[in-house]
Amino acid sequence: MVIVSRNFKHRNMKLSNNIKVFVMGAWVLLSACDPIEDRDELKNSYTPDDIELEVIQSTQGGNGLTIKMNTPGVIGFWDYNINESYTDEVQVNYPIPGKATFTYNIATAYMPNGNPSETEYISKTVDVQIDVLDQPLPQAYYDLVGDDLEGKTWVFDGVPADGGLWWYMSPGDDPSSYGTAWWNAGGSGDAPPVDVSGEMTFDLDGAANYTYKEAPDATGVLGGFAFNSDYSKFIVKGDQKILGNEEPRGNPDGEYTLISLTSDQMILYVPMNSGGTGWTWVFKPKE
Repeated sequence: MVIVSRNFKHRNMKLSNNIKVFVMGAWVLLSACDPIEDRDELKNSYTPDDIELEVIQSTQGGNGLTIKMNTPGVIGFWDYNINESYTDEVQVNYPIPGKATFTYNIATAYMPNGNPSETEYISKTVDVQIDVLDQPLPQAYYDLVGDDLEGKTWVFDGVPADGGLWWYMSPGDDPSSYGTAWWNAGGSGDAPPVDVSGEMTFDLDGAANYTYKEAPDATGVLGGFAFNSDYSKFIVKGDQKILGNEEPRGNPDGEYTLISLTSDQMILYVPMNSGGTGWTWVFKPKE
């Protein structure tokens, strides 16, 4: 009987020790988890109301502008209407008189309620009044809109079956080959564009405006235009693109390679349209 009692005590002590080890192990695991929960807590890296935007004019009311986002730790990009810039500071001779509104778009998502499942992207704006264009603009604006920036109308540099090269198929993905005509659709008279007699007018009346007309007496369709930063691209914004943009010749996105722009000629090129080729347009000012 004594031996049995000792064995029972031994088993009971062993079980008690195992329970203690299990409890201690569980406590260690739970304690170790606490810091992980703290580290996983997400917080906003900025407060929208604290973001500071600024526009500095080189002269009072002038168009020489420095556009700035002054808040450290914020990442985003400027939309200053005629272009976009992925920097905190932009220097530009702005081409449009009147009140201008510039937008800074913040790239980091913001949690308005501190909840990672509820996020939004913040944009902030700043206004400036431009009364005089006292700083020179890039030459492309004078060529496109006119020496006095009064507005200018462009048409195709040719008519159907005249034998000229003004709307034609070109080799794809090679702007240097824009002058090579695989198929002279317009000048041959085979398949001229439906808006061959149409017009495009560009002006800076309160905005970078583009007005498309399918024919001289047609109702104009208003859009906008822009150049990229090095003036190698020409972008038309809005529902209606340039003359001769019909499917599959043109680019529904409205972006074209700017081969050449002078006061008396504009040459545009699409490197690859939906037909699988390049395409070239040649325009001249309306007389």
